[in-house]
Amino acid sequence: MNWVLLFGLIALGGLIMMISYAVWLWHKASDLFSELEMLGQRSEELADLLSQIQPVTPDDSTSQRRRF
Repeated sequence: MNWVLLFGLIALGGLIMMISYAVWLWHKASDLFSELEMLGQRSEELADLLSQIQPVTPDDSTSQRRRF
């Protein structure tokens, strides 16, 4: 009878550990998805900023040098 109680307690402890690990893993996954969402927003902002850059062609740079 003691063996049944011992294995029952071991199984209960394992179940509690598995549930705790699942909750911890769910929180980590939630944090990861939040960071990926923020990364997407930052990449959109970077793309917007890069689209505002006006490239200088070699002809423009030589004409600017001649003016000075």
